[in-house]
Amino acid sequence: MSLSKKVKVGLDETRILILGSQILLGFQFQGAFRPAFERLPLHDRVVWVAALGLITLTIALLITPSVQHRMVEGGRDTRRLLGVIGYYAGLSLAPFALALGADLFLAVEPVLGPGLGLAAGILFCSLALLFWYGLEALKARRVGRRERTMTRREPEHEHTALETKIEQMLTEARVVLPGAQALLGFQLVITFSEAFEKLAHASKVVHLLALGFLALAVIWLMAPAAFHRIVYAGEDTPEFHALGSRFLLAASVTLALGISADLGVVVAKVIASDIAGVIAALVCLALLVGLWHVYPLILRARRGAAPIP
Repeated sequence: MSLSKKVKVGLDETRILILGSQILLGFQFQGAFRPAFERLPLHDRVVWVAALGLITLTIALLITPSVQHRMVEGGRDTRRLLGVIGYYAGLSLAPFALALGADLFLAVEPVLGPGLGLAAGILFCSLALLFWYGLEALKARRVGRRERTMTRREPEHEHTALETKIEQMLTEARVVLPGAQALLGFQLVITFSEAFEKLAHASKVVHLLALGFLALAVIWLMAPAAFHRIVYAGEDTPEFHALGSRFLLAASVTLALGISADLGVVVAKVIASDIAGVIAALVCLALLVGLWHVYPLILRARRGAAPIP
């Protein structure tokens, strides 16, 4: 399989992972505004915040390869990028498994009690880790050496045709877009909840700002497909590739702002502390900006990469 094909498959696999994680993030955000949430004990609220942080980390890790593809490699397919996709996809499964276990504990506990709730959370977290890490580790010991040898023989990079660059740029937009749309839908529903009406005015304004950032992210993620059809009539041109890359990078900025702002609103409500909400929002923003923008810029400077399209 060619290097470009491997990168394309890796991006498609990332898309499978990120859609579920972004929907779960939307559930975390929306669930905090349900009437039953007000009756949760303190330990459940702490678990809720932990799950929210874990699923946010999952999303941050899964989007990182796409941003590096745009910022560091300029859309080229390289062996380094293929390794980045595998590394971050594998790393993201651990917080996803922990968040899944935490959410199942929160779902089972009110019905069957804390003991069975804890058992259910541990069971499904363990099953996720087994099927996502354990079985793969056993299999890799048998076939991994041959595959690693073949990978080392591949060139560091190969010529990436413009058609392939554009196809992968559109794939990267599809990686983020469905989850961003789902998250926007979840956040719009919150504004019609009774719990939202009880929020302080400042929290309502921050939530509306987050909605605006998420809407901008959706607009910019859909823009490359619209330009490709309407302006370029489906033709692949360097100008379109550069424009689409800019849209994707712009969307990553507004997505980071939108997620961070709403995470701060939710944490402030769950913990009943505005200071905790501000700290959570700043930590989240630092994580997302660090992974999606600062670190790729550092890599570009070290590698002396070509300018961003």
